[in-house]
Amino acid sequence: MSFFSRILRLNDLTSLVLDALQSPFTWVARWYVSWQFLKSGYLKVTSWDSTLYLFENEYHTPLLSPHAAAIAAAFGELFFPLLLVFGLASRIGALGLFAVNLVAVISYAHVLLVEGSEAALAQHVLWGATAAFLIIFGPGKWSIDHYLQSRRSP
Repeated sequence: MSFFSRILRLNDLTSLVLDALQSPFTWVARWYVSWQFLKSGYLKVTSWDSTLYLFENEYHTPLLSPHAAAIAAAFGELFFPLLLVFGLASRIGALGLFAVNLVAVISYAHVLLVEGSEAALAQHVLWGATAAFLIIFGPGKWSIDHYLQSRRSP
């Protein structure tokens, strides 16, 4: 057996093992990114006066009034993660969280993009990359989306 053939066999075996991990990996990714936003959304609605204060004085959300931005942020941080948790309309949920995350970075850029805030910015990059992964690759087989799709396909 040639060296090239051995490499191809090893690659096939590796693919077989790793393909089996795709569904649990996407499930963990959906739950991880959802949890980050659900915590933030819960904090917003349970501390509404503080939330309004931050949107009026600290965050600089483009195009929306502070009050409308606070409502939109709380809604986005509570609704889109639920789509991902259940794996229902998952790509829409991931797109929504990607947008919420992007607006958060833009609105808080005066803090996140300065020296000393690299770790905070890295968290947003991680959440955005996880959402982008789910947008592109979908929610995996452990989702309502997959179940519904398999019922529609012959």
